[in-house]
Parts: sequence; structure tokens; C-alpha cells
Amino acid sequence: MIPLLRTSLLSIVAATLAAATFGQTQTLLTHHVRPVTVNGQAKDLGQMPATQTLRLVITLPLRNQQQLDNLLADLYNPNSPWYRQFLTVQQFTAQFGPTQDDYNAVVDFAQEHGLTVVATSPNRLNLDVTGTVAAIDQAFHISLHTYQHPTEDRTFFAPDREPTVDLPFQLWHIAGLDNYSIPHPAGLTRNPAANGSRSGATTGSGPSASFLGSDMRAAYYGQSSLTGAGQYLGLLEYYGTDLADLQTYYSNAGQTYPGSIITLLSTDGTSTSCVDSRSGGDCDDTEQTLDMTQSLGMAPGLSGLVMYVGSTDSAIFNSMATHTPLNAQLSSSWTWSPADPNTDNPYFEEFAAQGQNLFQAAGDDSAWTSRSEIYPADDVYLTSVGGTDLETASAAGPWASETAWSDGGGGISPDKYAIPSWQTTAASSCSSCSKTYRNGPDVSANANFTYYVCADQTACTANEYGGTSFAAPLWAGFLALTNQQYSAANSGKTLGFINPTLYSIGEGSSYDSDFHDIVSGSNGYSATTGYDLATGWGSPNGVALINALAGPVSTTPGFTLSASPGSVSVVQGNSGTSTISSTVTGGFDSAIALTASGAPSGVTLTLSPTSITGAGTSVLTLAVASTTATGTYTISVTGTSGSTTETTTVSLTVTAPQTGTFTISVSPSSGYLDQGQSGYAVVTTTVSGGFDSAISFSASGVPSGVTSSFSPASIAAPGSGSTDFTLTVSRSAPTGTYPIVITGTGGGVTKTTTLTFTVRR
Repeated sequence: MIPLLRTSLLSIVAATLAAATFGQTQTLLTHHVRPVTVNGQAKDLGQMPATQTLRLVITLPLRNQQQLDNLLADLYNPNSPWYRQFLTVQQFTAQFGPTQDDYNAVVDFAQEHGLTVVATSPNRLNLDVTGTVAAIDQAFHISLHTYQHPTEDRTFFAPDREPTVDLPFQLWHIAGLDNYSIPHPAGLTRNPAANGSRSGATTGSGPSASFLGSDMRAAYYGQSSLTGAGQYLGLLEYYGTDLADLQTYYSNAGQTYPGSIITLLSTDGTSTSCVDSRSGGDCDDTEQTLDMTQSLGMAPGLSGLVMYVGSTDSAIFNSMATHTPLNAQLSSSWTWSPADPNTDNPYFEEFAAQGQNLFQAAGDDSAWTSRSEIYPADDVYLTSVGGTDLETASAAGPWASETAWSDGGGGISPDKYAIPSWQTTAASSCSSCSKTYRNGPDVSANANFTYYVCADQTACTANEYGGTSFAAPLWAGFLALTNQQYSAANSGKTLGFINPTLYSIGEGSSYDSDFHDIVSGSNGYSATTGYDLATGWGSPNGVALINALAGPVSTTPGFTLSASPGSVSVVQGNSGTSTISSTVTGGFDSAIALTASGAPSGVTLTLSPTSITGAGTSVLTLAVASTTATGTYTISVTGTSGSTTETTTVSLTVTAPQTGTFTISVSPSSGYLDQGQSGYAVVTTTVSGGFDSAISFSASGVPSGVTSSFSPASIAAPGSGSTDFTLTVSRSAPTGTYPIVITGTGGGVTKTTTLTFTVRR
């Protein structure tokens, strides 16, 4: 939050309200204390230096949890009218995010306790702060100590008791209070040279017959039409990368380097670069590079790939949940052990509500036990990916055979997550499965020591690395292909969280044609017919699984029309617009003649253009005369191509002009943000003279690299109220000062105010 914009009217009000109720100490909704610090396993080495500075992420709880649970059930119920009607970030925030008042109260709480606010979040879940150990101890009523790790040759810091806060409500979690568990690649294993039983690939198209990412596309998809075009994919990483390693990989493979679509995004100030010790650094980018080669190998036509780099899961997952554009497919090949396994559920629930799917590597330590550190692979809100040993028919050829990989993770949830509803039927026919707890993995893919890898600014390797680290981003790329097909037939929508559908397919009559059912091999659990704890449902069987998930591509040429918005309200004497879009199937690419009808007296309908070819758009302008009678009318737009005719409708509501007016102002009227930060100002409207209409907001003059939003996007009639105008500055946004014009429109009245906004380094 920035010094000038944070002192908005709303934050002042929130501080006043909070001050009246402070003095009431609240526990948090998740726990933070590590058992080893209280049972004596970790030797207490004393308090941390009081002047040492830490960065924390304070997370607020979601609101309306029962309503969110109900919505998630509806979103993934094919019989519900809400099926796959996913929310935008703004809609999720308005319905389930913390209130602005609560968020402002946490900002004020942090500052009053000597903590510096360094970043805010659009969904109001996270507040990033920095502070000294002394300030942190005082703010959260704890004492941070250093301990000797009981199983690793290092020390760690952690709180001596559960944190509490002097707020009128409970917080969800505080990330960064300990470093007991250091995230590490979940399934990145190097082939022990002495173990001759672990052979490399023999049919890959890479050096020494190793597999490339493109070989996985050939084996698991095999077709060329879907490439992931129009789709965005996100990777979770705890360290940055050196893209020179990715360039080396593509150069050695004789393939085109896709660097232009890659974004390295720091979620909390963590460096996005990674230099190996042999080049003067101390960073290993093997995991980061292979995540890219696997996802891009499966979906070479992605519109964007974002590597989210951070130091805490809270920072990374929240950035994934609020990024523009949203990444419908996400992948994590890292694992860690949180103090509380519920820590990340708010982010995972937001993913599901917004139509995003997270794939998580299931690990490389064979069958899960109660001590396995495989989090979050057993969480119920993500797709857990196990490992197999794949053979292809030839170099860059189709799938030939597959067995369970002996090191692949899978089993019964070590974190004791309850079995989700979509898994109960599969578990009932799986003799090794728990009927009470979540089972994993859900699906699998090749993880044997068969891959070509370039990393750490050194020589590339063939058939040395393997792991479910390779399988998770591979599946994310496969979902990008699937979402490309689904989006084309469903106006840009995505499938969202696919587990309910995956299990429905697995339990259906076409299972054997949709998946490669892996029935041999073991990871401690035997691979069997159907679902099992070694490979889940198996690996993807190309177009068949894509069609089962997304629906087959129509082979009949045709088109449909839609209007956005479908309802337009126009004041007498004014105009409104709706965009008419055509969606095509079966390769339809003919001209479509458009006509509009149904206009009442005094309304003129204009289409521009009057003809579109294939998938296109036209703008319908509805000009309403001052003499047109008030009321609601149905306008029909008809498209004709040959003998095919399709129609869509627009609901036109004509209202009388307002007799009054309103004023609009913004406070503060000037401010600044540093690159990578976000902040808000409060826009206030005041009506007079009998004005009684909703007022909607828009902004112009927002510079490139900066996104803006209003919450709420409009103020209901009679129009007096306020909205938060939030600006989020990317790290690449150009510095400078910009006048942003904020416009309020309602009842035929338009008013503007100006915010002078500066971007700093």
C-alpha cells in the first residue's frame, strides 16, 4: 500500500471502527507451532536477534464459507444451472473475500505495531509486511526462537507459542513465522549410476534416445491440431531460472525457442534469476527449467506461460489466484510440510471457484506413509499426479506400453484429508484405498529416468533425471489442449477443477479408451485394473480423453450468435450498445448477414458491420429518441448464411431522464505506487435534485503495465456511495506521472474526476 493512497476515506473509517473494538485478543484460524519445538525434539538455541528483519504474509479468512461450499458444489454439478459458471476475481472478492473495512483494519494494525506494508492483494486475502523480530514478537504476542533441526544439519526459527492479534476478528494465517520446512522439488530424482536396473529411454527423439517434452505430446496426445492456443499456464517455483538453459535445450533439440511467451513473475520480491555455483551463484534451476520444457512440450502454442517465483506458498498461490489473465492450468512440482495442512485452502477454493486447476507432483518416495512430506499432493482441491515408466513405439512416436514407476508417490492422505465425494465410488472398488481419507494419486504420467534436461548453465544430461516433477507440468499442458477445445465451443470458458469429471470418466463405460489403464508394476501398492494407489486412473489417452473432458469437436459446419451484454438500459434521448458475436463449429468460415428487428417507435437499430465472416463480432447500437415510451423491449438480431439462420436477443430497457444530478470525487486525488505494488483510492458520489439511478464507473488514462478495478463496479440507486479504485503496478510498468480520468455514468448523467498517479521504481 502506498503512503498517499492508503489514507483513503474508507481506511480512516475502518481505523476508527477498529479502534473502538481493539483490546480483544484473537487466536488465528490455523495453527503455527511445530510439535518439535514443544516436545523437546528441537533444541532451543535462544531468541532470535531483535533487530533481524523478516517478511510475512498476513492472510485474512474468506467470508460466507457455507455459501462458498454450496457454490463449489453447484459449479461442478452437471445438473446445476450454475455448472461451470465460474467467477471472476472481482466477483469472488465481492462475495467471499474479506471486506474492505476488515482489510483496512489489518493494514492499520500492522502499521500501529511497527510493521511496514510492502504489498496488498486485489482479493484482499493477503497483506505483505516486513518488520523486525522485536516488532513481530510484540504484534503477535510471541517470541521467535532459533532451534536445532531434529533431522537436518541446520538450525531453524519458529514461534514459541501460537500467535494472537488485537483485532475484532480472527485472522487465517501468518506465513513466514518459521522456516522449519524448506520447500524442495517434490519429484526430481537423479538416476543412481550404480543402479543398473534403472535404465534410460530407448525410443526418445532427444540425445541418447532420451525423451523430450515433445515426445510426451506425441505419446499422450499424438495429434497436431490442438496446441494450447489462447491458453495461459502457471508454474509454482521457489527459485528463479536462467532462461539461457531453456534456450540451450531448444537449440540442442532442434526446436524453436518460445521465449516470447514466458513471464518470470516475482510474487514477493524473490529474485527471478538463478545462477549455479559454477557460474558464481548458488542456485539450481533444474526443476524450473524442466517444468517449462514439459508444459511447453505438451502445449507448444500456449499464449502465455508464467513462472510464479516466491518464498512462501501464500504469496505464490495468491498471485496465481489474482493474475491477469487468469491461468486456467497450474502446476506445482515442489513439496513442503506446513504447520497446518489447511493453510492454503482459501487459495485452492478460489482456484476452483474461478475455473482454475492445479496439478501437483505426488512425490518420488514410493508409497505414502504417515511421515511422508508430500504436501500439498493429498489436498482435495487439486489433481495429484503419480509416476509411470513409459515406452513409445518409436522416436517421437505413439504410446506403446506403460507400467507403474517404482518410486512414484501414492497412497492414503498423510495429512488426513477427508475423502471427497467424487472419490468415494472409486475407493469402494479399490481394496487398498481408504474409505475415510483422500487417496492419491488421481492420474499419472511418465516419470522414469528417461528425460533430456538442460540446467545450471552446464552440460545437458540424458536419461539421468526422472520424477513426478516431469509428470505434473505435462498434465498441465494436456489440460491446456483440452481447455483450448472446450473454450472454442463454450465462449471462452474453461473446465475448471477436473477431478469430479475425471472420476466420472474413470467410472464410466469408456474408461479403457479414455485413459491408459496401467495394470502392472508397483510403488508399494500394485497397479491394478481401474483406479489404484500406484497410478490413479492412469495416463491420458490422447483425443479420447480430451473429448471426454471437453466434448468432441463438432464436425458439422455451423454458427451461433450471442449478445454481450444481453440486457441494455438506455435513458430517453441516449444510446446504448451490445456486441453480437458469432461462434463457429466444424470449420465454418462463410459470410453471415446480420439484421436487427423488434425496435419500438423512436428506437433506431444499427449494426456495424452488417456482415461478418466466420467467428466475428458486430456492434449493435440502440439509439433511443426522447419520445420513446419507457418500458422493456426484446430486440432480435438474426444471422443468415445460405439456408442457415440463427438468432439472439437483446433486452432493451428505456428509462426516463433523471431530474437531478450527482457529483463525483476521489480521495486522495494524487498518490504514488512503486513497481510491483498496489493501492487504492476511494471514489465517492453524492446525488441531489431527486437523482435516483445506479452509477457505473470506468477509468481512462491508466498506463501500460498497470491494471485498475472498481469494487463495487457500480453503486445501486439512488446512486450515493463509494467504491474502491484499485491500481496494481507490474514490475515492468513505466515510471512517470499519469492523470487518470475516473468517469461515473448513470441516469443519462456523466461526471468525471481526476486522480494524478505516479509510478516509481
